[in-house]
Amino acid sequence: MILAKINTVYLSAEWRTKEMKRLLSIILVFAMAMTIFVGCGSNDEAETTGDSSTDEGTNVEAEIELPEELVIYFVPSRDPEEIVTATEPLKEILQAELADLGYEFEDVRIEVGTTYEAAGEAIASGTAHIAFIPGGTYVLYSDEAEVILTATRAGLSKDFDDAADWNDGLATEATDDQVTYYRSLIVAGPSEKGQAIAEKVNNGEELTWEDVNDANWGVASTTSSAGYIYPTIWLQDNFGKTITDLDSAVQTTGYADAMARLASEQMDVIAFYADARRDYEEQWTDEFGRELSIWDETNVIGVTEGIYNDTISVTTSADFMNEDFIDALQTAFINIANTEEGLEIISIYSHEGYQIATDADYDGARKAQEIMKEFE
Repeated sequence: MILAKINTVYLSAEWRTKEMKRLLSIILVFAMAMTIFVGCGSNDEAETTGDSSTDEGTNVEAEIELPEELVIYFVPSRDPEEIVTATEPLKEILQAELADLGYEFEDVRIEVGTTYEAAGEAIASGTAHIAFIPGGTYVLYSDEAEVILTATRAGLSKDFDDAADWNDGLATEATDDQVTYYRSLIVAGPSEKGQAIAEKVNNGEELTWEDVNDANWGVASTTSSAGYIYPTIWLQDNFGKTITDLDSAVQTTGYADAMARLASEQMDVIAFYADARRDYEEQWTDEFGRELSIWDETNVIGVTEGIYNDTISVTTSADFMNEDFIDALQTAFINIANTEEGLEIISIYSHEGYQIATDADYDGARKAQEIMKEFE
């Protein structure tokens, strides 16, 4: 019995000891858990506070600082004064469109470059913020410029590969189809030499290098797609020569100058965009003094492949020219082209609308430039 009591006491003590140890373990685990929980909470709070501060400092964009004046350059593919007059209403219209999109400018200034290169240099340097330039000019300056839109224009009733098919004496008319390309035409004028070359073409005879080299040529600046680059490729494809090989090739100051010289018979042959004769049909008789129509006195002697349409490009050197502002510009110009007043303004370049463009759209023009480099 004494032994039984001793065992009972011993077991009770042992049980109490085990229970105490278990209780202490529970308390210790609980205490550690609370420490971890509180510690994590403190760290989370600190990190959250830090993130908020960081977000406030870096993720919230400061307002874009816009210049007081938005500058747009045009190339002199028409008489500069004519371009300035025709595009004057664009200033207020573009201001209003951009203001509606959250970008307010005190003024919009329009300039016409003295040459295509001048417009390209302006956009590359940031002197111009926006430029209406051909694809050939754009690719030369694409390291400092970004194309945002390409022009669409009406297709033409004549769109032939064979030069003689253009020479039916009838006017080339616009169609309802919108196209993203145009052609360059090499056109002979009313001079004796010009008429002799045209007669060979219309009789189905092949021209020789001597035929074209004996003519006085009027060409545009070296970055003009229709006035220089693609006519050079035409010469290369047909005669293995380029414009630089011609004995007499004079750079004109624009298509108006070229057309006037063709009418006055100073030039025998000029190169220009396919619907240029439509643009100068009235001036041919009223201003340039010809008695017969431009369709009677001029003949196509060469046709180039299609040229991707003109660009609206922007400078990459201006801080405010970010993705959001470019989106706004694209929207604004597309909206403007969808109004009667806007359509009248952009018709100075035979544009009838715009679509969003990418740099890759002008790989063809880039290839043409590479070909040109081989002959420099």
